[in-house]
Amino acid sequence: MARLLIVEDSFQIREAVVDFFEQKGEGAFTIDAAANGEDGMRAVTENSYDLVILDIMLPGPSGFMICKKLREKSNCPIVFLTALGTEDNILKGYEMGADEYMVKPFSVKVLYAKCLALLKRPERVTDEKVLMAGDIRLYPTRMQVFAADEEIEFAPKEYFLLKALIENKDHVLGRQRLLDLVWGVGFDGSDRVVDSHVKKVRQKLGPAGDRIKTVIGGGYKIT
Repeated sequence: MARLLIVEDSFQIREAVVDFFEQKGEGAFTIDAAANGEDGMRAVTENSYDLVILDIMLPGPSGFMICKKLREKSNCPIVFLTALGTEDNILKGYEMGADEYMVKPFSVKVLYAKCLALLKRPERVTDEKVLMAGDIRLYPTRMQVFAADEEIEFAPKEYFLLKALIENKDHVLGRQRLLDLVWGVGFDGSDRVVDSHVKKVRQKLGPAGDRIKTVIGGGYKIT
């Protein structure tokens, strides 16, 4: 049985979707419903879902905010169902991690078909690997990093440097080893580039950056 969530402030739309999915699914779905952004945010924080349908314009946190929060913990399919049909909003929806974007007015039959196709997608992986070091969480498939639940933006080399350290947590990596892993074997430059990048990574991580330790004569490690 698949567990679904719909976050929609229109009672008529919410009930129409729930009723159709329950009738058509014949017991295949358990459906939670939220009428505002606050309840939607709480639902995705406290529960796990196989698919989530989101309106964007909601009382409280927007659908975009809920989508961002959900993507921190899950790779489940997300469908935006909204009156915002401009190209910019559609592109933003996909950039936020949505799998489908439907504009109101819509066909509940088409919505059901799209959701069914997403649930049956064989390559869908719901348990994404997460690399962790204390408050630091790194999502390799999305190249995202969070420290104390705040997303941190890294330049590519900074990201791969942090990834190398977390993948070898509690082990010392020398500067040459980090150069090979991040810059590639045969990099023609000073190993001091590692020091400058470690400094930037520490600064961006804030207090969590203290987990990156300098080992005199050895290199760096993260604990």
